[in-house]
Amino acid sequence: MKYQLISWNIDSLNAALTGKSLRADLTRAVLKMIIERQPQIIALQETKMPADNNKVQKLLQLLQQQFPDYTIVYNSSQPPARKGYAGTMMLYHKSLPQPQVTYPQIGAPEPLDNEGRMLTLEFPQFFVTTVYTPNSGQNLDRLPLRQIWDDCYRQYLAQLDQTKPVLACGDFNVAHEEIDLAHPQNNHQASGFTDEEREKFSQLLAAGFTDSFRHLYPQAAGYFQEQQSIYTWFPQRVKTSKKNNSGWRIDYWLVSNQLADKVQAVRPLATGERQDHLPILLEFEL
Repeated sequence: MKYQLISWNIDSLNAALTGKSLRADLTRAVLKMIIERQPQIIALQETKMPADNNKVQKLLQLLQQQFPDYTIVYNSSQPPARKGYAGTMMLYHKSLPQPQVTYPQIGAPEPLDNEGRMLTLEFPQFFVTTVYTPNSGQNLDRLPLRQIWDDCYRQYLAQLDQTKPVLACGDFNVAHEEIDLAHPQNNHQASGFTDEEREKFSQLLAAGFTDSFRHLYPQAAGYFQEQQSIYTWFPQRVKTSKKNNSGWRIDYWLVSNQLADKVQAVRPLATGERQDHLPILLEFEL
């Protein structure tokens, strides 16, 4: 069977579904593109679900109207964590076997485990799990917590992998190698490209996982196909970042090593003028 999965840091589901700005319009255009592709699974990060349950239900209704053939599950930020922060969601097509849904607590320091950063679906043949990895902060003030998180997350994925193969997607908030961002020389002390974060990502791969994009395009830098960027994130504060292909590759589809050769395609999907994160498509066959 051939599977198509899409992962995307949407940066606020509420803004995407109810916003009135130009950016909201651009975000809805990306959602429409995803709907047209009809992937079996859609994973969203940084959903920022509101604390008010009535508002949550309204958002879920709006989303269900657009994705009537999908079941929606989500994990949102809960006290003592900040309200309306972080959060993850998955939509899985109703043609798939009913998965077991878990909301992992990985033993990370408070309040990280309460920020809705992970969601896992267990299907008969594999796990699909999504993550919104904590950002180390502009001044790296959260880097020590981030390193503990990385250790806990690696141990969690390794435990899953002992049971059945794993597909792990999301915003990992790290560019692994120098070829994974446009200007490595200027960013060695920047959040998302510190030696500590990169080393933790190397340890994650060494624990039995494959960066599916690098599996297919091991040397790609800047572009991997004609006019198709390798980058998954273009900073909004730099208005010309996307035009100049000045981005970072910080969103991934990782797969258990045993699934690496089953991957047929992985690539960022075009989002037009919208900056910030791009959806990442994965296609594989079992």
